[in-house]
Amino acid sequence: MTSFDFPPTPNRCPDAYGPITTYNRLRCSQVAHGFFLDGKQRAKERFERQNEMAQRLEDPNLSERREQIWKHSGRLEAKYLRFLRTKEGLSNYQTIKTIGKGFFGEVRLVRKIQDGKVYALKRLVKTQMISKDQLPRVRAERDALAESDSEWVVKLYTTFQDNTSLYMLMEFLPGGDLMTMLIKYQIFSEDITRFYSAEIINAIEAVHNLGFIHRDIKPDNILLDRGGHVKLADFGLSTGFRKSHDSSYYQELLQKPPAQPDNVLRSQNRNSVNIDEISLTVSNRAQINDWRRSRRLMAYSAVGTPDYIAPELFTKQGYSFDIDWWSLGTIIYECLVGWPPFAAENPYDTYRKIVNWPHTLFFPDDVPLSPIAIHLIRSMVCNSEQRLGRNGASEIKNHPFFAGVDFSSLRNIIRAPFVPPLVSDVDTSCFPVDELPQTTTTDNNDSSSTGATGTGRVEDDQTPTPEMTLPFIGYTFKRFEKTFV
Repeated sequence: MTSFDFPPTPNRCPDAYGPITTYNRLRCSQVAHGFFLDGKQRAKERFERQNEMAQRLEDPNLSERREQIWKHSGRLEAKYLRFLRTKEGLSNYQTIKTIGKGFFGEVRLVRKIQDGKVYALKRLVKTQMISKDQLPRVRAERDALAESDSEWVVKLYTTFQDNTSLYMLMEFLPGGDLMTMLIKYQIFSEDITRFYSAEIINAIEAVHNLGFIHRDIKPDNILLDRGGHVKLADFGLSTGFRKSHDSSYYQELLQKPPAQPDNVLRSQNRNSVNIDEISLTVSNRAQINDWRRSRRLMAYSAVGTPDYIAPELFTKQGYSFDIDWWSLGTIIYECLVGWPPFAAENPYDTYRKIVNWPHTLFFPDDVPLSPIAIHLIRSMVCNSEQRLGRNGASEIKNHPFFAGVDFSSLRNIIRAPFVPPLVSDVDTSCFPVDELPQTTTTDNNDSSSTGATGTGRVEDDQTPTPEMTLPFIGYTFKRFEKTFV
C-alpha cells in the first residue's frame, strides 16, 4: 500500500494582506456560497417535481394516460432548462410608464414582448450602489424576495443586469400604496385600520419567518393588489448593512442643531363622512396632505423618511425583530390620527422626538379614539423590553383591538374595504404618476436603459465593463414555476 507524504498546511496570515485582498476573499466566498446555494435549490426542486410525478403515475386510473403525462412532464423540464439558459434583457420588455422613483433608481410598468404580460420593473443604478455603499442592500433585497413565496410579499420573478443598472422584475400591484390611500382619504375609521393593520401583521410575520427584519415598514412600502389586499415590498434595508442605519451615523446626526423648531401638525373641527364604502374622518385636508406630499418627495431623496423608525436604530442599543412592530404602531397611529406620532418639519426634529418618545408621544384631544386603540399603540410604540410582538406576532393578534379577526381568511374570504376601480391591466390611476417625469430620453444615470425606440422598446448595452459587473456576480435569479405555469 502506497503512502503519501503531504507538506504541512500553511498557516493563515490574514494580517499579511491588504484590505482589498481581504475584501476580495470575502466577496468570492459570498459569490461561491450563493452560486452553490442556488444550484442546490434548483436541484432540490427538480427532484421534488420528479417524485411528485412518479407518485402521480402510480395511480391506476391513469394507466391509459401515463405515457402522455410523462412526456408532458419531460417537455416542461426541457422548457425549464432552456429558461435557465435564456438571457434576460431590457430588449424583452416594452416600457409603458414610470410608476415609482427613489434616490437610487425607479420602478416602471413594462410589458413583456413575448407573451404580453405586465410587470413592474425596478431599476437600480450601479454607480449609485457602489458610491453610496449599497451593495449589501442590493443583495439583501434580492435574497429576501427570492426566498419568499408568501402571498403577503410582492413576488419577484427574475433579476438581471447590464453595464449600468440592476433590474428586478416583479408582479405589478395596481392598487398603489397605503400612502396614496392616506393622501386620498386622510384618516381611516378603526374598522378600516383594523383590516389593514391585520394584513400588515401577516406580511411582517411572513418576513420574520424567513429570518429577515424588514427595518423599513412605512406606508410607501405597503402595496395593494388588484383586490385591495396588502403586500409588503422594498426589502433593501432588511439586513441592516446600509450606512445610513449605522448607529454612529445617527449619533452624528442627532448632534446637529435643529434647523427649525417643532411644528407638529394639528387638526380641528373633525366630522365623519362615507367615501367609497370607507367610513372616514375628515379634517384640514390641505394642511395634512401638503405634509404628506412633502414627505413623499423626501422619500425620493437620499434623506429618507425617519417617521416610522424605532429608536433602537438611532442609538447604540441592540435591536431585534420587534423594531418592525414599532413601525406598525406608528402607522396605526397615522391611520387613526392623520399624521405619524413624531411628525416634524425636518428630519432632525423627527429623530429627536423618536429618541425622546416618552415625552413626545401624545394623542390629540380632538381625535376620538377608543381606549383599546390607544392601548394597542402604546403597547407597540414603547421600549423594546415591553413592546408587544417581541415574542412573536401572536401577541399582537391576541390584543383586544383584533378581537374577532380571523387572520387566516383575510385575503381569501374578506373583501377589502377599497377595491381599486381598474379599467385595464395597465391602469396606473392609483399611483402618483403625475408627480413623476415620464421621459424616454437618456440621462446621466441611465445611459443604457432609457434609450427607447419608436415602439417603446428599451435597448441593451452590449459592452458591460468588469468594474460594473464583478461586484454583482451571483445577482441573477429566475423563478420558473411562477413565470410559466
